[in-house]
Amino acid sequence: MIDIQNTRASQRVAHIASAHTRMRRPLIAVAVGAVLTATAAAGAIFAPAALGAVPSEQALEQAADAADDGKIALVNAESLNHVVAQVDFALPTEHTEVGLGDLIADVKSLARADQLSSEEVADLTADVVRGTTIVQSETAELQNALTAGKEAEAVRVAEEAARAKAEAERIAAEEAARRAAEEQARLAAANTPEGAKATARAMAAERYGWGEGEFSCLAKLWTKESGWNYQAYNSNGGATGIPQSLPGSKMASAGADWRTNAATQIAWGLGYIDSVYGSPCSAWGHSQAMNWY
Repeated sequence: MIDIQNTRASQRVAHIASAHTRMRRPLIAVAVGAVLTATAAAGAIFAPAALGAVPSEQALEQAADAADDGKIALVNAESLNHVVAQVDFALPTEHTEVGLGDLIADVKSLARADQLSSEEVADLTADVVRGTTIVQSETAELQNALTAGKEAEAVRVAEEAARAKAEAERIAAEEAARRAAEEQARLAAANTPEGAKATARAMAAERYGWGEGEFSCLAKLWTKESGWNYQAYNSNGGATGIPQSLPGSKMASAGADWRTNAATQIAWGLGYIDSVYGSPCSAWGHSQAMNWY
């Protein structure tokens, strides 16, 4: 009985063990799969190395060179984009900015070349080289457009300055002509007997403080001498102009236009009276007594 029981017990134990083994096989497979999945998520799959796809040193050097060239192209393009953004004149192009997004992303990816397969490194290197060429080309085109824009702006500014100068000269010429016309009108008015008297009255008051009493003497004096005619000329002695300067060239000390400008003659005549007689009334008194002054 003991042997039979042991045999049956042994059979049950063997059966249970066999069933347990059959149950563990799928569990082991699941566990292995989980480990592989977790390892892949952690970036620790070594399939490229296992397949012999690790990038060569030459490929990594080429990748590094391509990345460096790309970075330089990006720096140049970014600098040019900044300059173009600041200009206040139009450029002869619709493309006023170099596109950088794709090359920036590819250069960043290529910086991790040692973590990629040889095929990925080769593809990324080619993309960066191609992107660098595109960025360099667009940079050159935009630089040319900027240069052309600057030249066009310089021409525009020069033309605008020339127009402004011409306008300023036109206005100045018109102003000069207006002043000349006013001077001619004033001169013509001053050169009449009444205009000469008005000029003498104002000048006598402003320069010498002589009032109406003194001007009354002056009016009588020069009416007697010349009738207030700036063109008066005494053929006997050569006395000239309103104050009858002798000779007439003495009046040049008051202005080169003494022959044609009554105001210049008056200025000289008043100065003469002041220096010789002190006042028009004294000069008039001398004229009455001596018939000259």
